[in-house]
Amino acid sequence: MNEVASLAGQPLSEQARQALGKRNLIFVGLMGAGKSVIGRLVAQTLSIPFIDTDAEIEKVSRMSISELFAAYGETEFRALETRVIERLLKQGPRVVSTGGGAFINEATRAQIKLGGVSIWLKADLDVLWDRVSRRDHRPLLKTENPRQTLENLMIQRYPVYAEADMTILSENVRKEVMVDEVLKALAGLSGEGDLAGKGELK
Repeated sequence: MNEVASLAGQPLSEQARQALGKRNLIFVGLMGAGKSVIGRLVAQTLSIPFIDTDAEIEKVSRMSISELFAAYGETEFRALETRVIERLLKQGPRVVSTGGGAFINEATRAQIKLGGVSIWLKADLDVLWDRVSRRDHRPLLKTENPRQTLENLMIQRYPVYAEADMTILSENVRKEVMVDEVLKALAGLSGEGDLAGKGELK
């Protein structure tokens, strides 16, 4: 009897928690995909800590992400981001929400792959734009045509996000529905390294 079958009679949250074990669950994806919101709810459901890497970076630097970009540029910010994420992933289990560019950075991506199970929250342009256009704190979108900038980021980054262990579509549905999709994906994990449920959930 495999691990998934042995957990079949338990609640979905317990199946997911046991399948995750001591590993971290790391959300990756573009701004507006719902990494922080869904990540926090998943952490609550699994009764494990939640950490937003952008919030952690702001805490250790005592500067906002926008201020860091303005003062030091993206290259220095990514170096700081890599160091912070490396430290955060040394302990587990926990749910970690990363910034949109974190997984794109090769060094950070390597840390994430070593540090746990990664899930890409994938959303289409209309969904992302509807969410990010309500706020103006995104430094990468402070351009003449922010929607086009967002689309360009999708084109550049989606092939890299696809390297995540699992992909879940982020749609305009109730948050509880998204959380259930994540739990179902986690419950499909088998063993410490195999990902029986790897693939795109639709």
